Amino acid sequence: MGHRGKLEHLALSRRELLQRCGMGYGAMALASLLGPSAGAAAAAPAANPLSSRPPRFAAKAKHVIHLFMNGGPSHIDTFDPKPALAGYAGQPLPMENLPTERPTGAALPSPFSFRKYGECGVEVSELFAHTARSIDDIAVIRSMHADVPNHEPSLLLMNCGEARQIRPSLGAWVCYGLGAENQNLPAFVAMCPAGYPIQESQNWQAGFLPGAFEGMYLDTQHSAIDKLIENIRNDRISPVRQREQLDLLARLNLRHQQARQDDAALEARIQSFELAFRMQSEAADAFDVSREPQHIRDMYGEGTQARQILIARRLVERGVRFVQVWHGAGQPWDTHDDNETLLRKLAGECDQAIGALLADLKQRGLLDETLVIWGGEFGRTPAVELPKQGANQGKMNGRDHNHYGFTMWLAGGGVRGGQAYGATDEFGFKAVENRVHVHDLHATILHLLGFDHEKLTYRHAGRDFRLTDIHGRVVRDLIA
Repeated sequence: MGHRGKLEHLALSRRELLQRCGMGYGAMALASLLGPSAGAAAAAPAANPLSSRPPRFAAKAKHVIHLFMNGGPSHIDTFDPKPALAGYAGQPLPMENLPTERPTGAALPSPFSFRKYGECGVEVSELFAHTARSIDDIAVIRSMHADVPNHEPSLLLMNCGEARQIRPSLGAWVCYGLGAENQNLPAFVAMCPAGYPIQESQNWQAGFLPGAFEGMYLDTQHSAIDKLIENIRNDRISPVRQREQLDLLARLNLRHQQARQDDAALEARIQSFELAFRMQSEAADAFDVSREPQHIRDMYGEGTQARQILIARRLVERGVRFVQVWHGAGQPWDTHDDNETLLRKLAGECDQAIGALLADLKQRGLLDETLVIWGGEFGRTPAVELPKQGANQGKMNGRDHNHYGFTMWLAGGGVRGGQAYGATDEFGFKAVENRVHVHDLHATILHLLGFDHEKLTYRHAGRDFRLTDIHGRVVRDLIA
């Protein structure tokens, strides 16, 4: 390169010249105040944000499968029996008149039978008979409560710890803390068939964390790998040529990034290119359930839910850190009408597969290190929703939203199974004993993964943020 070429290569824009000259002495002063380690860190190239990292303290759980029942499943009909409702069928309930999203009327007893399962004797509805076979490994939390009875803020609270502002999701925080075990697959996968749920990709967003921690969405109504993951294969050029192209692109992006003070969005884009290339060698195997033995596929059952729950096991088996499995995006657990009919249908789509998942993980020695979470954003009312209020069709056989008390359960990953923790009142309307807020649930999940929820933080906008904000306590009774 000639002298003129060197000058052109080194030419700065007016803005860049002012930035470099104006900030030079300030940067020197800051480096001297922070000490040599800060200067060394600033000069070092950005590390792979998905490199595997140990937790802060020893923990059993290494992976999470979050079975998200979108729409708010009725706890009264699934895992929280309320026989007292039968005595008030068709009558007003003698309880505190807390406001609900829509007016409710007389008591609506559950049409489903409950019975005790396992050595622990915890009662479970007939709707989840397959799941109940693993009840000795399950901790049923019957005293959950949230903030409001609306889907949008409650979904974000459950998934991101914040109902209004853009915040990283639980899965993103887990990957931020632990990184990825398998560099050829995403660290965080969100599977939701037939499109997005309410609040769409905000449910698995990275927020202000680096974009590499965001969940990768899969539309699992598709089973063919080319439709499940768009552009997973390149039929036009060889892997060697792809690698050469990516190396050139990486050099150009790195130069662009360094000139812009390590832009986070660009870093996320670079990581996505690399991951897409690496996935070509492993994704086809991971997402292809036809490679499972027939008796395993029969154990999980037929249908989209069975397939994606089986995929979830295959992903954690291959080192994926966080898998969120959505059920009810097209037909949510939002039973304003036809509560009995819809619950039979929805539970019938997933109960066998959930029961199979728990048994399969255990027989493979994976349940101890995999935390399984089941639940939705809130529960349902014990009283019937009154007709013609905008959300139902006036059938007088459904339940409204209820954030005052609902049920979730945890299994595996260091959980003390075989227990029903906490309680709602005798009718199932409000959590009254050992109440667990969503922030407490998040604090407990992080603890099971080896993190103090108050110390797993990220500096943003001048303050240290965390999943639980300024709230949350670890529920020790849920931990083995």
